[in-house]
Amino acid sequence: MKKVEAIIRIFKLEDVKNALSAQGVHGMTLTDVKGFGRQKGHTEMYRGTEYKIEFIPKVKIEVAVPDENLQGVLDTILRTAQTGQIGDGKIFVSELRNTIRIRTGETGEQAI
Repeated sequence: MKKVEAIIRIFKLEDVKNALSAQGVHGMTLTDVKGFGRQKGHTEMYRGTEYKIEFIPKVKIEVAVPDENLQGVLDTILRTAQTGQIGDGKIFVSELRNTIRIRTGETGEQAI
């Protein structure tokens, strides 16, 4: 099993969620996050004053997937979250050693 964490633009969330659901992903966790990468923020004007926004608001989606579904999930996120502009986000994949469904006690892939 793998854990996929995708940090994406906020306005792409609905598209990614719908595409993952169509791909067979039955659950996900969503977190509002702020950060910066290579773009190091940007400047904006408010009431005639320019100010720098260093931490850009994004959203982080976390999903647990069986190994055989990993590439499809990654392809889906890449296809739906990409705008081609700096700041599209990142995807992190890590090994998931175990999963336990609290309600039933099921473990492993049955708990996903």
